[in-house]
Amino acid sequence: MSTRQLEVSNRFQRLQDKICRALEDLDGKAKFVEDQWSRPGGGGGKTRIIQEGDLIEKGGVNFSAVHGELPEKIKSALKLPDEAGQFFATGVSIVLHPDSPLMPIIHMNIRYFEMTNGTWWFGGGIDLTPHYIVPQDAHIFHRFLKETCDRHHWAYYPAFKKWADDYFYINHRKETRGIGGIFFDRLSDQEGFDFDARFKFVVDVGKTFVPIYKYFTSLYKTADFTPEQIDWQMLRRSRYVEFNLVYDKGTKFGLDTDGRTESILMSLPPQAAWVYNHQAPIDSDEQQTLDLLKKGIDWVSYKEKETVDMDPDWV
Repeated sequence: MSTRQLEVSNRFQRLQDKICRALEDLDGKAKFVEDQWSRPGGGGGKTRIIQEGDLIEKGGVNFSAVHGELPEKIKSALKLPDEAGQFFATGVSIVLHPDSPLMPIIHMNIRYFEMTNGTWWFGGGIDLTPHYIVPQDAHIFHRFLKETCDRHHWAYYPAFKKWADDYFYINHRKETRGIGGIFFDRLSDQEGFDFDARFKFVVDVGKTFVPIYKYFTSLYKTADFTPEQIDWQMLRRSRYVEFNLVYDKGTKFGLDTDGRTESILMSLPPQAAWVYNHQAPIDSDEQQTLDLLKKGIDWVSYKEKETVDMDPDWV
């Protein structure tokens, strides 16, 4: 492993450790169980799973650092030449499925990819999939992300927000997976950026995760919910499953490179439901959510009611 590869993978592992400790504190009951694994083709990782907590029904915070020969299918998809050589990839991936239907599903991924010919890039993002979309919450979430992006470049947030809208779209349902967030890939040394600048940005995205989840925990951890809301949660989870199995590039990359199946599919919820031709009641909270599953909503400027300032302790 090169000095650069070691630097990135060590930083990602430290981030995994800090996020896991913070989530255990927020949950207050469940603890992560670690499963270390090795990849036959080279490398391995640490899968950490948390289940049946007071806040989190099922979640994972995974680290991996793998290397070896890149399958021709992946090499072609990435438009890499035959002489690119072997690959190295490391990253942290998080998905949390909360117990409460009032808490959103949250996903974050940051990753680094390198070929032996010197080609390298960063990718990742963070997005939110509420079972019930509350415009005020969406506004705060996107403010978090914009402030993170703006610390590095003014063009990051608008570009990566649009990328997330386009990426997290369930085409066969004609709806977005949630309220988006930011998504980026193949960030390299183009347009005046160097390795250090890209690396600092990606780490900053990773550090944004805990403050965001603290915000939603403070709102909804102890809030009451109904059986009908649980039914809706199961239905929305099914859409999450459909996206991950049909469209998600990370899932496809992991499976196509002989990654560990259990770790790759940890993103799926413990339970979900498919209801034939489900129709939400008119003027219901469920219908409002469906109406807002659209690309291009300017959540930073969206103000259904007076917004609140973010508590500095969250940031």
